[in-house]
Amino acid sequence: MAYKKIERMTTFMRINHWVVAFSMFGAIATGLYIGHPYYSSMMADPAATKWVMAWNRWWHFMIAIVFDVSSIVVAYMYFFSRFEKPYKKLIPSGKNIKEFFAVLINLITFNRSKSFDSSHPDSFNAVFFFIFHLMLVWMLLTGLQLYVHGLASGLSSIGNWWPAMLHLATDWTLVVTGGTNMDVRLSHHTAMYAIIVWIMFHIYYQVWRTVYWKEADISIVVGGSKFVKTDKK
Repeated sequence: MAYKKIERMTTFMRINHWVVAFSMFGAIATGLYIGHPYYSSMMADPAATKWVMAWNRWWHFMIAIVFDVSSIVVAYMYFFSRFEKPYKKLIPSGKNIKEFFAVLINLITFNRSKSFDSSHPDSFNAVFFFIFHLMLVWMLLTGLQLYVHGLASGLSSIGNWWPAMLHLATDWTLVVTGGTNMDVRLSHHTAMYAIIVWIMFHIYYQVWRTVYWKEADISIVVGGSKFVKTDKK
């Protein structure tokens, strides 16, 4: 049985993937501290602990900006990448629906049934990542609502247009979540745990594919390619 090398991610796509990954872990670490301070008590100088929350909030905001911009780049490439266009796998056509359930059955039955071409991004992964990006959008909007809530005066260092724009874009999250800032905060916090669960399954699934399919899927985010079986000897 011979194998054929398939290019799956360009250098830019891989770099952006790791920027998203590391910024996601940074946002989670600082976000967990903001929600429940867990290392202030370990500091040698108790007087310095008052600055810990401020620095965590600052880093959380800066990392979130990188996170959001990188994710927007991914969303852009969904539609306009010349390498591949994942959005085509989200179209609920008969072929995509059939492939989605074929991949799902393959996962549930531990590779006992494999009736799809695994050399390209499949519909199951496309839907899985689409859900991830929906969660990121929600995190962005609720996070900005929490941020603008702190600008109670309606002013900012760059002018009052910035808070006004954020209120216009995110105040609806107050209504959707229950009407108060605490409701938005709880929703933002809960969405973080949903993303953590997503990350765990994403890592598990990539390892699972590598073990069961034996096509080196885990190497895609490192070298940009994988290997698929061919009929050639």
